[in-house]
Amino acid sequence: MNVSYQWLSEYVDVTGFTAEELAEKLTRSGIEVDIVEDRNKGVSNVVVGFVKSREKHPDADKLSVCVIDAGQGEDLQIVCGAKNIDAGQKVPVAMIGAVLPGGLEIKRAKLRGVESQGMICSAKELGLNDKLLPKEIQEGILVLPEDTQVGSSILNVLAISDKVMELDLTPNRSDCLSMLGAAYEIGAILGREVKLPDAEAALKAAGTAAVKAADRISVKITATEQCTHYAARLIEGVRVGTSPLWIQNRLMAAGIRPINNIVDITNFVMLEYGQPLHAFDAEQLNNGHIDVRLAEAGEKIVTLDDVERTLEPHMLLVTDGTKPVAIAGVMGGANSEVTEGTTRILLESAKFAGSSVRRTSRQLGLRSEASLRFEKEVNPEAVLPALNRAAALIAQYASGVVADGIVEAVCGTHKPVSIELAADRVNNYLGTSLSLAEMGQILQRLHFTYEQAGEGKLLVHVPSRRGDITRDVDLIEEVARLFGYDNIPTTLMTGVTTPGSLSKEQSVRRITRNLLTQSGLHEVITYAFTNPRSNGVASDAADLQAAAAIPGLYPTAKPISLAMPMSEDRSQLRTSLLPHLLEVVSYNRNRTMDDVAIFEMGKAFITEEASLSSLPQEKLLLSMVLTGKRRQAHWAQKSESVDFYDIKGVFDRLVKYLGIKGITYTSAALEGFHPGRTAEIRLATAQGEQVIGRIGQLHPTVQQTRDLDDTYVLEVELSPILEVAGDAIVYKLLPRYPSIGRDIAVVVNASVPVGLMEQAISEVAGELLESIQVFDIYTGERLGANRKSVAIALVYRHAERTLLDEEVTELHAKVVAALEQKFEAELRK
Repeated sequence: MNVSYQWLSEYVDVTGFTAEELAEKLTRSGIEVDIVEDRNKGVSNVVVGFVKSREKHPDADKLSVCVIDAGQGEDLQIVCGAKNIDAGQKVPVAMIGAVLPGGLEIKRAKLRGVESQGMICSAKELGLNDKLLPKEIQEGILVLPEDTQVGSSILNVLAISDKVMELDLTPNRSDCLSMLGAAYEIGAILGREVKLPDAEAALKAAGTAAVKAADRISVKITATEQCTHYAARLIEGVRVGTSPLWIQNRLMAAGIRPINNIVDITNFVMLEYGQPLHAFDAEQLNNGHIDVRLAEAGEKIVTLDDVERTLEPHMLLVTDGTKPVAIAGVMGGANSEVTEGTTRILLESAKFAGSSVRRTSRQLGLRSEASLRFEKEVNPEAVLPALNRAAALIAQYASGVVADGIVEAVCGTHKPVSIELAADRVNNYLGTSLSLAEMGQILQRLHFTYEQAGEGKLLVHVPSRRGDITRDVDLIEEVARLFGYDNIPTTLMTGVTTPGSLSKEQSVRRITRNLLTQSGLHEVITYAFTNPRSNGVASDAADLQAAAAIPGLYPTAKPISLAMPMSEDRSQLRTSLLPHLLEVVSYNRNRTMDDVAIFEMGKAFITEEASLSSLPQEKLLLSMVLTGKRRQAHWAQKSESVDFYDIKGVFDRLVKYLGIKGITYTSAALEGFHPGRTAEIRLATAQGEQVIGRIGQLHPTVQQTRDLDDTYVLEVELSPILEVAGDAIVYKLLPRYPSIGRDIAVVVNASVPVGLMEQAISEVAGELLESIQVFDIYTGERLGANRKSVAIALVYRHAERTLLDEEVTELHAKVVAALEQKFEAELRK
C-alpha cells in the first residue's frame, strides 16, 4: 500500500513531522514502511506555460517554434520537437536555469539557428512514471487541463513535491489498505484527531433526482453465503471524460493509472475507504437488474482485459439475470464497461466473501486491487459510506444526477465484537505497570470505545474496520504498540529451566545415521508418496509384474490414496521404503554408478482397512540396499561383489553398537526375494519373539526386470529396536590382565544356524568370554552329506585377575559339551 504524505495530511494533521519521521514511527508501532519515495526526482524552476502560437521551424521539418506565456511578464520563444504540441495548450515549461532529473540544467540555446529560451517537458522528462499515463501523452509533451493557472509551479500542479510511504503490511492488517486506515494509525500514534470525509453531506450538496433508484434498478442475492450485502446507486446524465488533475495525482502516487473520471473516482474511493467499487453501464444491464449468483459449469465471460475466461461452479458472478457482467470482487466484464458514450451508471458497492474471491482470483490467475482487498475481508460498515462518497464525486466531476435512494440486498449483518480486557492481565503480559485509565487513553486514540466492566476491567467495543482483533491478546498487542515497544521495561526470564537434550528416539536415529554412513552407506530421502505399481496394487496384473514390485515388511497393507495427488506417480502413501530405494539404485546405474550402498530412515503408512475410516499407523522403518562391488580390482587383489553377509554385517554392527541382544535370523521364503538367500530378522523380548524385519537378495527375476546385478536389501521396523536400545555410550577400561585363547572346530548339520551356536556359547561361557569369532566354515565330501565344519575362536579374560589355565580348560569343556548336547556337534579331528 502506497500512502501519499500530502493525501494523508487531508485526514490527519501531520504538521511538525516529515514523511521519513512518520515512516519511522509507523515501523516502530508494528507497521513496517519499506521505503519513502520522493516523487520529485530533481525538478526545479518548472512552471505552467500557455502556448500562444506554434509555427513550423524554418530549417527543420520536425521542429516547431512556440511562443509561450509562462506568467513571467515576457513571452518566451521555445523550440519543441514534440508531435502533439499545439497552440492553446497549457504545458510544463522548464525556464532558463531549471534543473530536470538526472541533473540536466536548462540553458539558453539555438536550434538550427533559432533561439530557444527554455524547454517544454514531457511527463518522463519530469521524472513521472509515464507508464501510468495514456499512450498519447507518453509519446509527447504533457498537456495540462485548461483550468490550470499559468505561472504555477509544476511541483504543486502535479503534486511532485509529495513523498510516498510504501507500507509492507502483514495479512492481518487489511485495515491499512486504505488511506483512512493509515490515517487512523497515524492519528493514534501522534495522538491527533482524524478528519473523515462527510459523504452524505457532499451527496446532499450535489442533490439527487426526483426519480427513485428502486423504480429503475433492482438487486437480488442468490449466493447468500458468498455475498452478504450488495448495494447500488443509479446515476444518470453522466459525462465520461478526464478526471480532475488532483484525482489523477492521487492515483498516480498510489501507482494506479488514470483512465477516465468514472473509473478514476471508483479507484480513488477504493484507496480512500478500502472498499472496492465498480461502475456498470446501466444501459447494458437487462432492465437494470442485478443478480449475484454462482457460475454455471463452463460459463464464460470476457473481462475488462479482453480475455475470455471459462468459469467453474464455485466462482461468484454479478449478472443481470441473463448474462454475467462481472466476476464478483475480481474484475468487471467487457459487456458492461463504461465507455465514452455511457450516460447512465449503476454504481456497485458490496461485501463479498474473502475466501470466494481468493479462490477465484488464484484459479483464474487474475489479481486486481479489488481482489487484494476483498481477499483480506473489507470493512462491512464501509459499503454504504464508500458508495455515497463515490456518487457525490461523480455528481461533482462527471455532471451526474444521482437517483434518490440506495437499492440493496442484505443477507447477513455484521456482529459487533466486544472484548473484556483486564489491567492486570495486560501488565502481566507486557511487564508494565499501566493503569486502567492509561489503557483507556490508548484505546481512545485508536477510536475504540469502551466501558467499565468491573474492578480493573474494561469492556472494549472493536470497530468493524479492525477485523483482526478478536481476543484480549489482540488488544494487549494494540496497547503495547501504542505505548511503545521501546518503553516496555526489560525483565529477566524466570522459571525452571533444563538443559536441552535429545529424546531417546532422536539419539538412536542420530547414532544409526552416523554409524551407517561410517560403514560406507549414503543416506537418501525419497518421497512419502508413491504410485500404485510400487505399492503392489496396480489394477493390471501384467503391469504390476512389469513393475517388479517388492512387498515390504507389511505385504498385506492396503494402499491409501490421496484425495488430490500431484500426479499419478505420487497418488498413494507408501507402505515400504524399498521401492523408492531401488529407483534410486536404477537412477545411479543408468548414469554408470554401478556400486551403490544406500539407506533411508522414514515412515511408511500402514492400514488393513480397504476403506479407510481411521488414520493409518505411521511405522518408522530403516531400509538399506547394497549392490555392485565391495571393492574394485587392484594389481594385488581381485574385485569382490557384495553379498548377503555385507548387508547383514552392517546391521549386526549397528545392533551391537546399540547394545541390543536377542537378534536372530531365520531362513524364510518371501515373495520377491531369493529363495535361498533370505531371512526374517527376529527380536526376543520379555513379551516373546517377534519378526521386526527382513533381509536378503532380490529374486533373480526381479533383478532382471529392473536390470540390476545381485542386489541385497534390508527393511526393519525401528520402534522395537528403539525400545530395547541403549542410547548412552558405556566406556570400559583397557584390560590390565592377559587373555587366554581357545579355538574349536565342530561338525554339525548343515541346517544349524551359526548364530544359535554363538548364542549358546555365550550363555555357557558367561562374563569370562571376551569375544567370539567364526573364522572358517567348511563343507565337503569328507564330512558327509548335509554336514559342515564350523571353526570358532574364543578369547577368555577376567577383568580383575589373571585366569588360570585349569579354569579356562574346565569352562571350555562346558562349551564343547553344550554344543554337543544342543546341536549334536562333533569335535573335528
